[in-house]
Amino acid sequence: MRRRAAAVVAVVVVAGAGLVLYDVAAVRADRPAMRWRRALADELAVRTLDDPWVLAGAAVAVVLGVGLLVLAVTPGLRRVLPMRNGGASVRAGLHRDAVALVLRDRALDVPGVRDARVRARHAAVTVRAESHFRDLDDVRRDLEAALAEGVAELGLARPPHVSVQVTRPGRRG
Repeated sequence: MRRRAAAVVAVVVVAGAGLVLYDVAAVRADRPAMRWRRALADELAVRTLDDPWVLAGAAVAVVLGVGLLVLAVTPGLRRVLPMRNGGASVRAGLHRDAVALVLRDRALDVPGVRDARVRARHAAVTVRAESHFRDLDDVRRDLEAALAEGVAELGLARPPHVSVQVTRPGRRG
């Protein structure tokens, strides 16, 4: 919805600005102004501010402006990752927290992983895991494979890049 509204507004603004710019350049080149501009100037010169047509035009401009402001400040679906469309007319998505939870469960199933913190963003998933036994490189390799399989099974339209960091737990006490 936002992209369509932004595209329509951009096309209208560019077309209007181009038309006015062309007309101003024509007037500067000692040519007469376009007929629509002369007619608009004549109409605006004789109509008062309480004229119904002027009030209707102002109301339309206000409604369009408020609508565009609402579209600009609403957050949209940034926290939802879109899923692949299987040819159906239904569009589905997964919340980022759900993706992080699923991948965290996958990470904890890898032998040697003691704890895992997963942060899912729009284009990347960051995994920080602690390994309490096994070689860190082996754990990282198994973790990357498990997470790649988990991301593939989620069926996301644009699978995020997975970044894995494996460390030993800190000393306690």
